[in-house]
Amino acid sequence: MPSQGTIGDRVRGLRLSRRMSQAQLAGPDLSDSYVSLIESGKRTPTPVVARLLAERLGCTTEFLLHGIEPRQRIDTELGLRHAELELHHGDPAAAADRFGEIVKVAGEENAMLAAHARFGRAHALEARGLIGSAVEAFEKLRREAAAHPERLAILPLTVALSRCYRRGGDSLRARDLATAALAQAGRLSLVQGELAADLALCLLESVTARDLRSSAMAYVREVVLANGVPAAAGREDEVHALWQASVTAADNEDSALAVHLADDAIATGRPARMSVKFARIAMEWARLVAVSDDEPIEETYELASAATGVFASFPRHAHDHARSLVVLAQLGLRRGDLEGADRTAGSVLTLLPDRSSVVAASARLVLAEVALARGEDAVPVLDGAREALAAAQPALAALDRECAQAWRRLGDLYGRAGVREEQTSAYRKALEAVGVRGALVGMIVDSALVR
Repeated sequence: MPSQGTIGDRVRGLRLSRRMSQAQLAGPDLSDSYVSLIESGKRTPTPVVARLLAERLGCTTEFLLHGIEPRQRIDTELGLRHAELELHHGDPAAAADRFGEIVKVAGEENAMLAAHARFGRAHALEARGLIGSAVEAFEKLRREAAAHPERLAILPLTVALSRCYRRGGDSLRARDLATAALAQAGRLSLVQGELAADLALCLLESVTARDLRSSAMAYVREVVLANGVPAAAGREDEVHALWQASVTAADNEDSALAVHLADDAIATGRPARMSVKFARIAMEWARLVAVSDDEPIEETYELASAATGVFASFPRHAHDHARSLVVLAQLGLRRGDLEGADRTAGSVLTLLPDRSSVVAASARLVLAEVALARGEDAVPVLDGAREALAAAQPALAALDRECAQAWRRLGDLYGRAGVREEQTSAYRKALEAVGVRGALVGMIVDSALVR
């Protein structure tokens, strides 16, 4: 286990255990007063002095400087990798426990290892849906990163906090953090990699079609153009096989091999994870473009098609697949492809096991728009969308922008169908979904309010 205390505490403890005086430890190379200053914490030994002291004290330089032996350090590094694998390919609750154990083992003298473990634990809490606990953990880390930038980068923490505040309902704090993260990413010209993807997704969660010309969306566009939607095959079986081999190597006390195999497992799983992230960016971008009259459609349609292909190849992303099909159908409408839009929206209802959801309602809205474009009666389809939204709403968070947008579109389409009473009711539901309640009876609400 790591030694508790400072470098000075370890030097003094080892010296006393070996019945050495400060002068004996100093030898001909150092002064006993210098050794005294090290032990009192008033001086930090240089690497050369640390090696010299370690030789005379009969310990490793690693232990003297960090309070941890080389074998213990590699085991801690291995624990971090196994916790990361648990987070991305296993159980977030188990990941949180693993990261927590590493924090205890690393101790105060191994601040960098401990900080990375705490960062992983905060992500695991977020993955479990414990947003309040995740925010508390990320906030504490962000304060420490500001004071000790050598331990942990502040940009990933800012992005993570923005995402968590958004999901927790504090949109103002989320927007402020996203703005700060965007400014730093701009200074770095950072448009590729996982951090850029996380920031782009974070920005997309807070915008509407009216924001397509904003600086935030200019950044998202850069990320989309720089990365596209890379295809990647699911290799979960290979990841788990390498992970298990790493565990077996660790059980056989071959820590170096265990770390190597864990690194291979992490690297094997990363392309699929990145592919899904960039597919989500492309899908959300396309969703905004689909309701805008100012953006070119063909390139966006290709991106949405690529995103749909990625989600289709990962069964556990069936919900994302269904949402991407709805976006693809909406883009088909903009292209004037009524047959394609009708077929794609219909496939969503076949794909979804539960048709009482916002996604299912959105698919029905596309079908209704197709019917209106053909001059057919769209009211029965709109009624089905209304029933799906009404059934889905009790299961949603108190405020849900996607639900609000679906109610707003439902109101627009009821208006086009000439059903004014249902139009007013749908607009009222849209406002309620974004937290606006009050005496709206008899009012026709401007749909721009909930776009």
